[in-house]
Amino acid sequence: MNRFFNYLRATRGELKHVSWPTQRQTVIYTILVIGISILTALYLGALDYLFTKALGILLP
Repeated sequence: MNRFFNYLRATRGELKHVSWPTQRQTVIYTILVIGISILTALYLGALDYLFTKALGILLP
């Protein structure tokens, strides 16, 4: 049990060294991730649609 408490103390000490992002940075990064995810989904959806149509033409 003592090892567990030592682990928690060490973890708490390490968390003091972490450079946390500001609220503004967090919002910007979140919007960026959502935007890139949507663009990737649209790109992959378009490719899927085109390949499905091409296969439909090649294999009637």
